[in-house]
Amino acid sequence: MRLNGFHHLTAITADAPGNYAFYTQTLGLRLVKKTVNQDDTSAYHLFYADGIGSPGSDITFFDWPAGREKRGTHSICNTGLRIKGEAAFNYWKERFASLGLKHGPIAERDGRLAIDFEDAEGQRLSLVDDDNPAEVNAWGSSPVPSAFQIRGLGPITLSVPDLAPTDAVLTTVMSMEKLRTYRNTSVYGMNGVGPIAELHVREEPELPPAASGAGAVHHVAFNIPMQDYDFWTKRLANFRIPNSGPVDRFWFKSLYFREPNGILFELATDGPGFAADEPMEKLGETLSLPPFLEEKRKAIEARLKPLK
Repeated sequence: MRLNGFHHLTAITADAPGNYAFYTQTLGLRLVKKTVNQDDTSAYHLFYADGIGSPGSDITFFDWPAGREKRGTHSICNTGLRIKGEAAFNYWKERFASLGLKHGPIAERDGRLAIDFEDAEGQRLSLVDDDNPAEVNAWGSSPVPSAFQIRGLGPITLSVPDLAPTDAVLTTVMSMEKLRTYRNTSVYGMNGVGPIAELHVREEPELPPAASGAGAVHHVAFNIPMQDYDFWTKRLANFRIPNSGPVDRFWFKSLYFREPNGILFELATDGPGFAADEPMEKLGETLSLPPFLEEKRKAIEARLKPLK
């Protein structure tokens, strides 16, 4: 049983209103779920995705009052966001220029076009050409035309000082296939077509360990079918990998563990999905809480700052 690409990626912001403005208005993503960190209800958990909140399209943020990340290894160091075709790259290059957003050139990396850029807090992002022929699940209210909208995540890039132990977990425990290498980077494949199904791992022993903060990535989540959840729970136990055990996030079920270089992984189910408690047309418009937090809604809402 192989992983079905990425489910979501969760990063850290210290500026929820600025984060909301950037990811919805600059990048044109839809806020599909406005909720809180279920382990720290003083913090927002904001989910930005395509028009329907598809698994594999979510980049999410915890809003914590933190200083800036110290960059280094033992970290998730770049988040790819998929767009499709040369016309889309030309559109985004012009869009970034018109908005005054610093960015790199359109360049080829690992056989695909890419543009590197950062948000205001230093979150490292890349637009990457998508090999998948599937149509985008467009968001009708996006400031970005549907043909050029971000389609979802991929690839995600890790930095580790020693590839060997990470490779062992990826290939033996998680059933990924090592596909190729470029420069100091190894590419691992999952089920799926194109960068949504690729994890890139840089071996960078010369770097110091990263220190978390605003602009850092907290964890990456891989997509599993709901019917495989018990299988993966047992598989982690059989390999004696310390993990969270089953965690029900209401919109999906999760398992958390750290790979040998300390990077936090999550296995997340492809359902029930974000429409479990809100109509699809109303996703993200109000604060959504899982049932076990509903009785605390008034106190939770009182501590949260307005996004707009």
